[in-house]
Amino acid sequence: MARYTESKCRICRREGTKLFLKGDRCYTDKCAYERRAYPPGEHGRARKKHSDYAIQLREKQKVRRMYGLLEGQFRKYFDIADSRKGATGENLLILLEKRLDNVVYRLGFANSRIQARQLVRHNHIAVNGRRVNIPSYIVKEGDVVSVLEKSKKMLLFQEAQDVLARRGAPGWVDVDGNELKGTIKATPVRDDITFPINEQLIVELYSK
Repeated sequence: MARYTESKCRICRREGTKLFLKGDRCYTDKCAYERRAYPPGEHGRARKKHSDYAIQLREKQKVRRMYGLLEGQFRKYFDIADSRKGATGENLLILLEKRLDNVVYRLGFANSRIQARQLVRHNHIAVNGRRVNIPSYIVKEGDVVSVLEKSKKMLLFQEAQDVLARRGAPGWVDVDGNELKGTIKATPVRDDITFPINEQLIVELYSK
């Protein structure tokens, strides 16, 4: 499957905001976006007037890259969100939040969503006591997401409480840092997503 393999910091600079793709580095003064908050490339500092389409596209690319999805995957989630009752944009964000790799990241078990996806793929995560290695698995209310017993000795997981203390957990999960597990207390709602996203621009883009 095609994946972006170049510098992750270029993505943040291109989208004009910190997407926290590199974990701890994003919280330090080494963050490339903090040092060069303008698009990469020879003409990155040039002032440009963006069309409505360009603004909508950038918003879609920002969200897609933040959650680490390919275009086909993202469009599939949009179509599912559009088929459900309620606001399509909110449905889309809630679906993305309920992906297993995102939940592992939200619980503080990983420094980034990229790392969380790798942990799921490498069989370190269980849902309701059963190993799940599918990052796109959608969790449900009442599910218990945990680190497998054999993996708890990994340094990464031993530092999970520090990661959680620095970043915090959303209100729709209940985290037990000592046992390295979290319970899905409720379905996330739009207010739980504090990252600056204008989902209506994505809806307008796909509605053209």
